[in-house]
Amino acid sequence: MAAIKFELIKTCKQSGARLGKLYTPHGVIETPIFMPVGTQATVKAMTPEALKEINSQIILSNTYHLYMRPGHKLVEKAGGLHKFMNWDRPILTDSGGFQVFSLGPLRKITEEGVEFRSHLDGSKHFISPEKATEIQNSLGSDIMMVFDECAPYPADRDYVKNSLERTTRWAKRCKDAHKNPDRQALFGIVQGGMYKDLREQSAREIMEIDFPGYAIGGLSVGEPKHLMYEVLDYTTPLLPKDKPRYLMGVGSPDDLLEGVIRGVDMFDCVLPTRIARNGTAMTSQGKVVVRNAKYAEDFTPLDPECDCYTCKNYTRAYIRHLVKANEILGSTLITHHNLYFLLKLMENVRKAIMEDRLLDYKKEFFQKYGYEI
Repeated sequence: MAAIKFELIKTCKQSGARLGKLYTPHGVIETPIFMPVGTQATVKAMTPEALKEINSQIILSNTYHLYMRPGHKLVEKAGGLHKFMNWDRPILTDSGGFQVFSLGPLRKITEEGVEFRSHLDGSKHFISPEKATEIQNSLGSDIMMVFDECAPYPADRDYVKNSLERTTRWAKRCKDAHKNPDRQALFGIVQGGMYKDLREQSAREIMEIDFPGYAIGGLSVGEPKHLMYEVLDYTTPLLPKDKPRYLMGVGSPDDLLEGVIRGVDMFDCVLPTRIARNGTAMTSQGKVVVRNAKYAEDFTPLDPECDCYTCKNYTRAYIRHLVKANEILGSTLITHHNLYFLLKLMENVRKAIMEDRLLDYKKEFFQKYGYEI
């Protein structure tokens, strides 16, 4: 038995976007979906109950961080990640590859894997494809990711080609090392940088290994948006129609809409929680930097069109006061709102796909949000 099953329900006649259902061991996910990031077995400033209240269907946790602290064996002893963090809905774990590669001079890549020094205490560690798979098997996530090499932007063609071919070899090793394919789905990752023929090569090689789902990696790494959309235009159609497609590390409202229109089903990003802790809210009229002085006597909600807990109960003036006073509640309230905002956006996107009017919805949303169409 496969760990997951993807059901394609509808394709929007106006845009080509997909509406689907992803069946996992811990519940059904309606796609397209945004996944809040719970890096260290917690979505910062949110309880599991609060995440359920805003209808978060799935969250993402980070393999590298959980390996470093508290350790995957401890999580396994606790009964797995779901039990450890008291979350009974689906969890996706990334492979830790992106974090390891972002360590820069602290790491060394070989064919066997990556040797690196901990960002916590400088201690030396080594993660191979087999180790990344073992860690995720211990964590017990519903969806696991292969250990890949995420090429930086910009990077020359030879580097990207060597990198994607190593990613293919590592993907095979991850699949061979995977112990629980009936309980945990392992997704492949397509790399290839900004080169069309290399994206095609990577998609072909990764699909030959045969995974139950596919991610598009190596985007949202500093390239201009138009280039990311161009890569998506020719990469997404290469992937199987009957399996979920996941664009890694993307979470601004415009990128979510543009990604969905290009056939992507799943997204994740730290953006909504990170900017919340800096005092910035996503609203239907665009970003509101609530720490700014002009909101000191603004007794309206963060977003007059939002019906989340924060907007129903608190004003911009009060939240600004909390942020300026470094009170934890400020981060909590804005985080709650930002995640609700993105999850509501995706709910509206699913409705628009069902009604064959996603391009019209995008136009309305962009005009109010202040994006150029």
